[in-house]
Amino acid sequence: MFTIKRYSPADSQAWDRYVAKARNATFLFYRNYMDYHADRFTDHSLMFYVGNHLHSILPANIVGDTLYSHQGLTYGGLVMNIDVTAADVVQLFCELNDWLKAAGIRRVVYKPVPWVYHQHASEEDLYPLFWICHARVISRDIGTVIFMQQHLRWRKDRLRHLRRAHQEGVVVRRDNDFRAFWPVLETNLQDRHGVRPVHTVEEMELLYSRFPRNIVHYNAYLDGQVLAGLTFYLSPQVLHGQYCSSTPLGKKLGAVDALYEVAMYQDFPDYQYLDYGRSTEGDGSVLNDGLIAQKEGFGGRAICYDTYEWEL
Repeated sequence: MFTIKRYSPADSQAWDRYVAKARNATFLFYRNYMDYHADRFTDHSLMFYVGNHLHSILPANIVGDTLYSHQGLTYGGLVMNIDVTAADVVQLFCELNDWLKAAGIRRVVYKPVPWVYHQHASEEDLYPLFWICHARVISRDIGTVIFMQQHLRWRKDRLRHLRRAHQEGVVVRRDNDFRAFWPVLETNLQDRHGVRPVHTVEEMELLYSRFPRNIVHYNAYLDGQVLAGLTFYLSPQVLHGQYCSSTPLGKKLGAVDALYEVAMYQDFPDYQYLDYGRSTEGDGSVLNDGLIAQKEGFGGRAICYDTYEWEL
């Protein structure tokens, strides 16, 4: 039934046209996003055709004899438009496994798109993962999501911090000034976790230049000094907090609370979901209690990000 083709740069327009109409895609799947770090990954994305019709796509890379649904993306999995059916996807995974085995691939690691990012129900892939691939969950991270239209009240400590920010004159600007914020972010991540941001400031500026409608950044200031910053990724119904960090003074003055107030109640009040991102460390087995408690203070509750694996 399916003709399976490995993506090449000549397919970029067809790929992007499909992403634009898919029901479970975000801007992370456009080639201008995926390819900004092409030097770090051996791309092995796949395109599934029925006749001359592009049926579905799979962002992926390869390491040795393992296919990953792309390691450079937070989530991936099979990207589908509204015409794709459950029976289609069952058949697709049967044929995909045979095709991968013939290509010498022996293992698949797969990260489906979390359901909050679906513009229409899109869990057809989870069924054959279990019954056809006999996949197992090898990692489960926990994140925090707010159903924005429920207008849940913030916890008392968050409201107290917000009042402090107002009283002290903290000013929030949506100025997309990544360079002013990045030293704050880098210092916090290094001091607390011994890591660096996934993106350099140059990479974030590049991505913003390519996707100015999908990436927004706020800084909180006091007397011209950056106290905190917040970078959002925008998908059709999700406001995703990609980066958030604060100086010690910013924490004391409630700068992060002021940032979220502007984003949630002034700039994006009509969004369905706000995704605060993950609160787990390492392989997902360590829960950062303080981090997730902060997010829950805004009214958020848990969502899981799973990674599957199967042998061929």
